[in-house]
Amino acid sequence: MAAQDEVKEVFGYFEQKGNTLCYRYQAERLIIEPWGENSLRVRASKLAEMPSEDWALLPPVQECKPRIVVREDGGEITNGKIRAEINLIGKLSFYNQKGELLLEEYVRTRKDMFGDTCSSLEVEAREFKPIIGGDYRLTMRFVSTQNEKIYGMGQYQQPYLDLKGADLELAHRNSQASVPFMISSLGYGFLWNNPAVGRVNFGKNITTWEAYSAKKLDYWITAGDTPAEIEESYADVTGKVPMMPDYAMGFWQCKLRYQTQEELLEVAREYKRRGLPISVIVVDFFHWPVQGEWKFDLTYWPDPDAMIAELKEMGIELMVSIWPTVDYRSENFKEMKDKGLLIRVESGYPISMDVMGNTLHYDATNPEAREYVWQKAKKNYYEKGVKVFWLDEAEPEYTVYDFENYRYHLGPDVQVGNIYPVMYAKTFFDGMKAEGQENIINLLRCAWAGSQRYGALVWSGDIKSSFPSMKNQVAAGLNMGLAGIPWWTTDIGGFFGANVNDPAFHELLIRWFQYGCFCPVMRLHGYRWPLQPQQGTTGGAECVSGAPNEVWSYTPQVYEILSEYLYLRERLRPYVAKLMQEAHEKGTPVMRPMFYDFSDDPVCWEVETQYLFGPDVLVVPITDPGCRSVKVYLPKGASWTNAWSGEQFPGGQWITVDAPIEQIPLFARDGFEIPVR
Repeated sequence: MAAQDEVKEVFGYFEQKGNTLCYRYQAERLIIEPWGENSLRVRASKLAEMPSEDWALLPPVQECKPRIVVREDGGEITNGKIRAEINLIGKLSFYNQKGELLLEEYVRTRKDMFGDTCSSLEVEAREFKPIIGGDYRLTMRFVSTQNEKIYGMGQYQQPYLDLKGADLELAHRNSQASVPFMISSLGYGFLWNNPAVGRVNFGKNITTWEAYSAKKLDYWITAGDTPAEIEESYADVTGKVPMMPDYAMGFWQCKLRYQTQEELLEVAREYKRRGLPISVIVVDFFHWPVQGEWKFDLTYWPDPDAMIAELKEMGIELMVSIWPTVDYRSENFKEMKDKGLLIRVESGYPISMDVMGNTLHYDATNPEAREYVWQKAKKNYYEKGVKVFWLDEAEPEYTVYDFENYRYHLGPDVQVGNIYPVMYAKTFFDGMKAEGQENIINLLRCAWAGSQRYGALVWSGDIKSSFPSMKNQVAAGLNMGLAGIPWWTTDIGGFFGANVNDPAFHELLIRWFQYGCFCPVMRLHGYRWPLQPQQGTTGGAECVSGAPNEVWSYTPQVYEILSEYLYLRERLRPYVAKLMQEAHEKGTPVMRPMFYDFSDDPVCWEVETQYLFGPDVLVVPITDPGCRSVKVYLPKGASWTNAWSGEQFPGGQWITVDAPIEQIPLFARDGFEIPVR
């Protein structure tokens, strides 16, 4: 038989249904459909009906009219700048409008007996491995492109901005937030739209996504000519942050922990006496009688209404810590347990966390539980004037991270658990929205895809006070922004392990404070040593308090430098407001890698130690002890001015600049003025 007369066996059936391209082979059903401009959503399942959850995705704003071609041996669907092709064995490949291959499935099977990928390996791209008596362990394999760079994916405690070669757990832990959206240097963005616990390995030979328990495969892919176009397309389908309220753009004062109402008020008064800028002050955890009561312990906070009123007179907002844990001793525990408002434990005694008592978390995936918790917070905090909440423990944190041992209203933790921080944020966002509040912002220790639309400001958790830890936060913050979470911050100075009398910590604090001035939110926090004498033995007062952590708590030199950056942040607020408007309207990261604005400069894809704060400010954090000069790359296509010396430089070159202890290297783009003095 001549080669042109060979008959190729077709594995599966291809058809068009409305705006979708469909494929089926044996038990698998695959649907490809437009979902936003230049974007496609891919779903596959072996269940009788395709599960309906959209998870992170919002309904498309406008209907797209794709071009669909169906053949007997395959098909293709084109939506704007992206095209998907599916071949005779059901293998998917994605191309941009130039015909360039963006991403293709990894298949090695004998089914393709006439194709180039003929193999006896028998490796499927879309693998649904049955869990006996349950659903499926899902594996999705793509071909790995050698020179590709990958960014985003949320917050991991490691120093790498480019994640190519990284192995990442798709699960939340204290200081780890899995937000599974990535941007590729090849010109596409990819969302793993599955809240199950799993892994992704961006390997040299194969990219492998796994969900340990799932009902369906679900991902979203978009093509764009620039990182900004890709990011904005992602924001269009998962949501954008509200407009950040003006007060949140200033300085936030916090420590673990103010023990009494008078102690907190005296700190606020001292900031005002010294004429120092301050926008927010924080009541940290264990200001309550027992976890799960969501109210002030009146023994130590005798008149919250008067406290909040005095703070408002000073122009300071009060943020109050909320934990999702409910102690067995709580006045609310029995009712919440009886009504099914707490998470369940599959085996063993039902305790999920044992910090200062045996507790279970409220089930944020349960609408009734969300309403119950909000009503308590509304009565005891919101109606007193608290308009911003610190939603701590948002992963949620467990004493033991046995994800398979917990079950939520929406299903097993191992299958849906990564949605928890989204629903935690939604609890308070929906309640505040119903009260008529606009520009809602709440601080959370974790996020997943879509958290941003519920006003989530994410911070990087209980991290170590060290220079390597600070370096990790630079990468974490940039990748969180690219993962669609533009509101992000850290505990300035780190959380664990700092003694306020240690000169080495003073240097770290100064460098971190300088970096914090150029984060979306500038917030000082930490668990400092030596510990303070406890001011009570009942209720929440059983919890310890760290050393003072105000800007004047250190040496005169430290105070002088930190004060200057407080004033600098205050002078930057009009610029910060413009950045927040962009984040609200387009989903633009406030802090971002240089390639976001200079994607045509190949060096900007390589440099991971500096970043842009908005389009006009280049920031070079000092993340090594004793460092007093540093090499800086200035992106080509712009001119750059050293904010401290006034020297001007053309872009496209490396220079060495001084970095004395009182200065963080800063460069302004094309005549922009950074008000350093």
